Amino acid sequence: MPLIEIENVHLAYSSLPVLSGVQLAIGEGEFVCLLGETGCGKSSLLRLLLGAERPSSGKVLIAGEARPRPDRARGYVPQKYSLFPDKTVLDNITFGAEVSEFSFFGRITPRFRERRIQLREEALEYIRRIGLRQEDSAKYPHQLSGGMQQRVAIAQALMTNPRILLMDEAFSALDPATRREMQRLLRDLWSATGTTIIFVTHNTQEALSMGTRIVVLAKEPPHLGSRVMLDLPVPEPCAEEEIPRLVRKVESASQRGKLAAIPA
Repeated sequence: MPLIEIENVHLAYSSLPVLSGVQLAIGEGEFVCLLGETGCGKSSLLRLLLGAERPSSGKVLIAGEARPRPDRARGYVPQKYSLFPDKTVLDNITFGAEVSEFSFFGRITPRFRERRIQLREEALEYIRRIGLRQEDSAKYPHQLSGGMQQRVAIAQALMTNPRILLMDEAFSALDPATRREMQRLLRDLWSATGTTIIFVTHNTQEALSMGTRIVVLAKEPPHLGSRVMLDLPVPEPCAEEEIPRLVRKVESASQRGKLAAIPA
């Protein structure tokens, strides 16, 4: 059974269609890059997978079940950093796990204090794995660069050991050098953890360098919602001479809705 099943999903906001009949199955441990023109519904599809929205019709199943609310099985890294400005790096990383495991009153028990020590040890290990130093754990977000903040956001999402990690253009605000560094880091973390990753991006080269599979959404005709225009496995290793052909194929699929809107 696939880990994620999207069955004939339609989504509309008022009378505006966003997704029309999306069909997709994603297996455990895949690294899927989701591409498409601005406004094609990539982020909306990610929110459906997170459980933050519900489809107008159709089903979104996680491990065979409808899960209409966010849970620990699904980590989420948004485009804009989701760090608490008044918490240190260490507290930001442990916060989600603490809240999900203990109620307000549960945090005054000896068990919470014991578990908190364990969580902070795990967080320090993540800090090391994402390439930060132990002394960075005591810093606040405003003391970190953009790339460092994004590393912390990834550690924050991974701290609950999610089966699925959803990332919405998480590297788009980074400079090119930092972005390449973060791409390598995420790929290494994926190889080490086996987490299923759905990564939204506009960058075809980024998708080819990171993903095991590329899914392109586009509107055709343009007045309808988007559907899957291309579902492409990425060969591994990807031969350098194959890259231009794959780029053309992906970008052609992304452009189909735009071209359909141009009068003949």
